[in-house]
Amino acid sequence: MFDIKWIRENPDAFDKALGNRRMGPAAAALLGLDAKRRDALTHAQEIQAERNRLAKEIGAAKARGEDATEIIAKVSRSKQEQADAEETARLAEVELETALAALPNVPAETVPVGLDETANVEMRRWGQPRTFDFPAREHFDIGEGLGLMDFDAAAKMSGARFVVLKGPLARLERALGAFMLDLQTGEHGYTEINPPIMVKDAALFGTGQLPKFGEDLFRTTNDFWLIPTAEVPLTNLVAGDILEEASLPRRVTALTPCFRSEAGAAGKDTRGMIRLHQFNKVELVSITRPEDSDGELDRMTGCAEEVLKRLELPYRVIVLCTGDMGFSARRTHDIEVWLPGQGRYREISSCSSCGDFQARRMKARYRPEGEKGTRFVHTLNGSGLAVGRTLVAVLENYQRADGSVVVPEVLRPYMGGLEVISAHGK
Repeated sequence: MFDIKWIRENPDAFDKALGNRRMGPAAAALLGLDAKRRDALTHAQEIQAERNRLAKEIGAAKARGEDATEIIAKVSRSKQEQADAEETARLAEVELETALAALPNVPAETVPVGLDETANVEMRRWGQPRTFDFPAREHFDIGEGLGLMDFDAAAKMSGARFVVLKGPLARLERALGAFMLDLQTGEHGYTEINPPIMVKDAALFGTGQLPKFGEDLFRTTNDFWLIPTAEVPLTNLVAGDILEEASLPRRVTALTPCFRSEAGAAGKDTRGMIRLHQFNKVELVSITRPEDSDGELDRMTGCAEEVLKRLELPYRVIVLCTGDMGFSARRTHDIEVWLPGQGRYREISSCSSCGDFQARRMKARYRPEGEKGTRFVHTLNGSGLAVGRTLVAVLENYQRADGSVVVPEVLRPYMGGLEVISAHGK
């Protein structure tokens, strides 16, 4: 959500930013609605002032013993005129708020300008992609070969884009989630949260999924939404609050199921675990002062990277261009892990700074020390990491010629000391 005053003062910059996000100009239409609202409010205030003046005239006329009938009639008519003006202002404000709510965030000046993913810029790489003396297999071939990954059983119950994991593979996914949480809470200062995974409209509006992206979500018959990411409940922990500056930054994390309809994903990653309707993810959320958010994005990205370093999984970090960023983001760092079976890097984490975009929608503010007023906080979110995709990366990077998979050393304490997952050991 945007401050209409800022748009009023920077219409050209606003339209240029929208153009960088593949959208047409909007400032003129928004300012037209704003002017209509302001004019109607001014008119209503003028009517009120005139009625106050007439009320004094009525009192003076009666004191002089004069007939005040005509003045009283004017006052009566002005009440309806004022109500009409206030209604015009209200409708214009609703229209303005609706229009503003549909617009994506303005990219930061440091974001590369481009139409699509081809304009994304690589920041750095870590690790060397693994090579094998046998043909590298994709994760679904590995998992099915072990007899521990069953898409057919899931399809009987739920349809496509679901999976059943069994035995050591189910434990490996659980181990990954526990390891990620332990790292983020034990070493990186995040507080673990166990949030609801069903939310109301207001929560999804606050983080920007509604009203524009409802088709990407799952909705219950009694008006709850299944969360697409724990970003939604974690960020909404401060919705409507006024925080003390000394309490910032706030850093929270959660491991939750996530649910996405994958609307528009027909034909993409139809096999395997890359794009499921239900998956687990460790989410990182930070609430900061405006001056701290750029540094916090770098910090958060590093916290997510550390998971891959500990797992010894090669990856690269990408800055998304203006045309490839998410709706609420002003700058995004994607982390892509190397998948030998696919022979390419695939996204495993997306860390974004949203500025005050979500805070304005949620009315989340803080009170700077020594100041009377309040300011909007800045919000950031990132995957630390997507657990299912990390499982995919482990299977493909730690596969062996005989179909077995070596358990990464850092995960072995979570696996009861198990070092290798093999078909005969299931």
